[in-house]
Amino acid sequence: MKKVMAFGTFDVYHKGHENYLRQAKKLGEYLIAVVARDKTVAIIKKQEARNSEQERLKNVKSDGLADEVVLGDLKDRYAVIEKYRPDVIALGYDQKVDLVELKEKLKEFNLNAKIVRLKSFKPEIYKSSLIMKHETCNMKQ
Repeated sequence: MKKVMAFGTFDVYHKGHENYLRQAKKLGEYLIAVVARDKTVAIIKKQEARNSEQERLKNVKSDGLADEVVLGDLKDRYAVIEKYRPDVIALGYDQKVDLVELKEKLKEFNLNAKIVRLKSFKPEIYKSSLIMKHETCNMKQ
């Protein structure tokens, strides 16, 4: 069975996220969605997620697109890759990932996973930062 792993914050879950998971699902038979931990979001995005990791986990699970939805590891962002050993790693069109480091980790884990960069889906509409900015503007009015 070909396992695909997709990562994200999935804050303010929207159609862009759904499309990302649909594209990822097409790359194999079993999709594991990894939801970023609150601590990881704060470090990477330099701001806290609007929704807690438990709420975001629940939202991705309730969508039903992924076969399994898990939280990332608090100490080592690559631990989940080593644990689940995916055949494919699906990256969002705008995900900032150190590909050299990722490939080194895959070698270290003796894992020959294919890394695929997925296409965007109406990023002028369905991008979390734009959606949150729009909601904040509407709240101020």
